[in-house]
Amino acid sequence: MTKPIEVRNPRNGKFDYVIIPPPPRLLAQQCKRSRRAQVNWQKLGLEGRIEALQQWKAAIVSERDRLTEALVNDTGRLSTSILEIDSFLSSIDRWCRLAPELLQDSAKNTAIPFIALQQTSVPYPLVGIISPWNFPLLLSTIDTIPALLAGCAVIVKPSEIAPRFVAPLTTALNAVPKLRDVLTFVEGAGATGSILIDNVDLVCFTGSVATGRKVAEAAAKRFIPAFLELGGKDPAIVLESANLELATSAILWGSVVNTGQSCLSIERIYVAESIFEKFYHQLVAKAHRLGLAYPTVESGEIGPIIAERQAAIISDHLLDAVENGAVIHCGGVIEDLGGGWWCRPTVLTQVNHSMKVMTEETFGPIMPIMPFSTVEEAVSLANDSIYGLSAAVFASEAEALEIAQQIEAGAISINDAALTAIMHEGEKNAFKFSGMGGSRMGAAALKRFMRKKAILIKTNATNDPWWFDNES
Repeated sequence: MTKPIEVRNPRNGKFDYVIIPPPPRLLAQQCKRSRRAQVNWQKLGLEGRIEALQQWKAAIVSERDRLTEALVNDTGRLSTSILEIDSFLSSIDRWCRLAPELLQDSAKNTAIPFIALQQTSVPYPLVGIISPWNFPLLLSTIDTIPALLAGCAVIVKPSEIAPRFVAPLTTALNAVPKLRDVLTFVEGAGATGSILIDNVDLVCFTGSVATGRKVAEAAAKRFIPAFLELGGKDPAIVLESANLELATSAILWGSVVNTGQSCLSIERIYVAESIFEKFYHQLVAKAHRLGLAYPTVESGEIGPIIAERQAAIISDHLLDAVENGAVIHCGGVIEDLGGGWWCRPTVLTQVNHSMKVMTEETFGPIMPIMPFSTVEEAVSLANDSIYGLSAAVFASEAEALEIAQQIEAGAISINDAALTAIMHEGEKNAFKFSGMGGSRMGAAALKRFMRKKAILIKTNATNDPWWFDNES
């Protein structure tokens, strides 16, 4: 029997929840059942799949209070949990609206007059999804919804750090038998994820670079696709032409939303020398206005650090920065309040790229700021990273567009921060070690779960193959 895993509550530090991973044999059997059920799910047709997903949405709405409570216990924050549920529910509607056009087959004539082409696609039978703890609901379903509409069966393994949301989600799922047969949530840690990869036809993973590399290697050994969204160290560049009031507010939001626990967080800031002092004073003043969501979830904007090991990483990065000459203007301490770990918005100056806080993913509400003297220097600093997920530029639109073309990242927000968190139309790929595989935004997010087939039809009535006809 597999060993139970105790789950920590990030607000009080208590281990108040237990999950039991499935034994390897039972998980493999579940994968076989899901693959068999996928045949009927595909035959149901797109209209039938849309109807099932809308029924699930209605059932989730009826479980909303329980789902909210579970997410608050998973993450320790309220407003972001409500936003997460709203985003999830709207994503069901969005994909149900877009799928009919995106999944259409096509037919056309080819360059050879007597050969016609029918272009069609078939779904991967079984998709495995391994999701992280920072947005447990949203990131376990962001790939799930398009995969289901494509006709795939899906098995999701959420993080063992934030698994409570699965129970109310599964209760809602049980109200829709057709969907219940092809969508399964399994609980467990890394070992469970490894077994899942060994039994699926395609894997989606969101998480760290180190684990993502293992996922990619395991998928490559089985010759199955792997779509990976990994870490980020997103830069923001602020030029003289920027609106400082806008820039400081947007960068503050982009750095501390969800306590900075997002791969899309702004984690390093480069500001033109001429406005550097004014910028950081404004940023510090705004950071001081944000309070901790303690002692209640309504008390402030900044929730606890969800994963205990992340608190140690943030503390290490801050200590390394200070030991190497950085100056902390606000925050800068990991606080133990009521058994949970907390970090107030932290602004640092006198930083450089020899420090961990400027080169490694911190995943906290930390804002290190460096001055630059030329645009070329700013771009060079922004690109001096193993990561390339996204970035932000604050300047006149013409200047910002020119800089955006030079930044080595998949999504660039201009005069705002982390826009890909709310805008889903733009396709993007991760650069460098921030990931690999097709975009999870735009039309590609759905089409990547389909294998393309070309059906070539000879339309003339001659008996011989065309290559035997010397006159053709």
